Order: sequence, then C-alpha cells, then structure tokens
Amino acid sequence: MRIYLDNAATTPLDPEVFEAMVPFLKEEYGNPSSTHAQGRTVRAAIEKARKQIAEWINCTPGEIIFTSGGTEANNTILSGAVDAFSIRHAITSPVEHHAVLHTLEKMVHDRKLQLHYVKLDECGHVDLAHLDELLHQYPGALVSLMQANNEIGNLLDIEEVSARCRHYQAFYHTDAVQGVAHYQHNLQQQQVSALSAAAHKFHGPKGVGFMFIRKDKKIQSLLQGGPQERSMRGGTENVYGIIGMAKALEIAYRNMDEQARHISNLKSHMILRLQETIPGVRFHGDSANLERSLYTVLNVSLPESGENDMLLFNLDLQGISVSGGSACSSGAAKGSHVLDALYPGSKRTAVRFSFSKFNTTEEIDRAVNILADFCRVTA
Repeated sequence: MRIYLDNAATTPLDPEVFEAMVPFLKEEYGNPSSTHAQGRTVRAAIEKARKQIAEWINCTPGEIIFTSGGTEANNTILSGAVDAFSIRHAITSPVEHHAVLHTLEKMVHDRKLQLHYVKLDECGHVDLAHLDELLHQYPGALVSLMQANNEIGNLLDIEEVSARCRHYQAFYHTDAVQGVAHYQHNLQQQQVSALSAAAHKFHGPKGVGFMFIRKDKKIQSLLQGGPQERSMRGGTENVYGIIGMAKALEIAYRNMDEQARHISNLKSHMILRLQETIPGVRFHGDSANLERSLYTVLNVSLPESGENDMLLFNLDLQGISVSGGSACSSGAAKGSHVLDALYPGSKRTAVRFSFSKFNTTEEIDRAVNILADFCRVTA
C-alpha cells in the first residue's frame, strides 16, 4: 500500500466533493451562458458557488473570477495589472513560484518592466526593511510575494505586507495557492489587491481555481473570446470543477481547526522522529518552525551521500510518494530554484514531505524508517 506525502503537489479528491460534482457531470450539462432552462440552472449553481467562496474569504462575489488554476490566475493578474495601470516596476522574491517569476521575466524581456528582488533572511523570509526601501524607491510598483512557499513552507504576513504596499500605492498580488483553505482569509482585513488560489491543493478537482481582484483594482483580461466571468475570462466555465472547488472550500472551513491540529501533530512527530533516527538531518528554510511555516510542508535536508540522486527513486520503489521540490519543476535540467537561492552550491539532498488530513502517524513512522534505512546504507 502506497503512502502519499506529496500533498503540496496535489491532494486526493475528497469523496464529498466528488458527490457534489456528479450531477454536473451527468444531468446538469447545460452551458451556463445559454438562456434556456438548462443553461439557467447551471448558471445559478455557478453563482451560488461564487457567493459561497466570497463569504468564506470575506469579499464580494464580483471580486471572484474563476480560472483553470493558480498558474492562469498568476499570469492574468500580473500581466493585467501591468497593462491596466501602466506599471513599470515590479518587486518580487527569488523564491516565488515559476508561474510568477517567469511571467514577470517575460515582461522584462518584452521591455514592459524593470524587476527588483527583495532580500531574504538566512531562513528564506522576506526582509521587510528592504521591501520598504524598494517601495520607497519605486512607489506604485507591482508587488508579488506569496503567502506560503510551496517548497520550504515559509509563511508571509500578507496583512503586514499589504499595509506597506497601500502606503506606497503599490498593487500587491499574493500567490496564496498553498494557503487558501489551510488558513482563514479575511480580505477586508488582508487588503491585498489580488490573490490566486487552486482547488486541487485543498482536496478539490484539478484544472480549476480562482482569482480575487479587488473591485477598485480592475485589471485587463488575459483570455479573450467571450463575456464570461464579467468579461474577465473568456471561455465556457469549468462547471463541475467550480462546484467541486466550492464544496472543497466549504469542507475546509467547516473542519479547519481540527484538520490543522491533526496535520500539525503529524509534522511535529516527523520532525522528532527524523532527529532521533538520522544523524546530521536539518530542515530547509523555516519549515521546522511550526509558527512560521505551513503546517502541511516539511522540507528535509539530508547529509551529502554518493547515492543522493537515487533517494527519491528508492522511496518511490518502497511505496513512498514524495518530491524534491515543486512538481511544476520536475524534469527540468536544474534543481530547485528556491533551494539554489538559499543554499548556493549545497550538495545536501532535499526531500519535501507534505501532509493532508488523510495521513496517519503510522504512515509517518513507516516513511521515516524507510528514509533512515536508506541513509544508513549510503552513509
């Protein structure tokens, strides 16, 4: 039986979510843009889902735009903000997701932007003093800093950053793909300009997400072709995906405290077991700090070994599903850009364990034992 510990890449679909989706896969197949009864029924379901999501994160339904996921949301927000507000400077960090970094870099290549990187401290957290310096130097800039890092788990206080950005009239976008449904969001307090989310990170279906765009920060659309999503995203909506996403968010908010305790306990248990069984084990970024990192992510740093390249392969053979970093970077010639930025030249091996409500203490113990056995053999 396999043990799945790669939930930062994607999570298993909650059975309750699947049941909510089934009617829209079978009976309710109308196009939500059609004016007949079948179309109106589906349109009503989409708008109900939009209203529910808006209520949970405390914004208005008109500020929620459905997308195909986090990557599309990031691309749309960043490109749309630059064009809509004639922004010429952007501020980000070197450890953002490639959906942010590559989008900004393309605009630099197209001579639309100048890009500035905020400094990080030794644990990989944003240096807020340096962010202030950059904002003072480039008021009105586009700022894109993620709420929770997908590889090392470091958390950012988005309410604090949004306050600084408002002071300098900057457009602040946060990639909250790893944070939505794991933490409460109150977008009346967290005054971000825009936010990205993806359903498959919280036990919803793949291929659907949403972007929040504050009503006074309206941007230009990325996808043309129709008036869907208030003319912000052309194309027929992913109806059953949207229904599933709303259900997944409902379940997450209903059980958030209980699930957070369960998963945090799993993470704490793994940290202790690793420290007990593997000499020289460390943790990348601040992922072992339960107060300053995602409770769902633990990025383990193992001593250098001649068999490092075989570790993930051997864990897979033993039935343990984990990763070395972002799933979106797998197969790339280079390793993790996040770890390269924090630990240039390091030859230690990284294993990212990421947990969900479906994991158990017994699974953690088995994964640690297998990892420890491999480290002993290759030491």
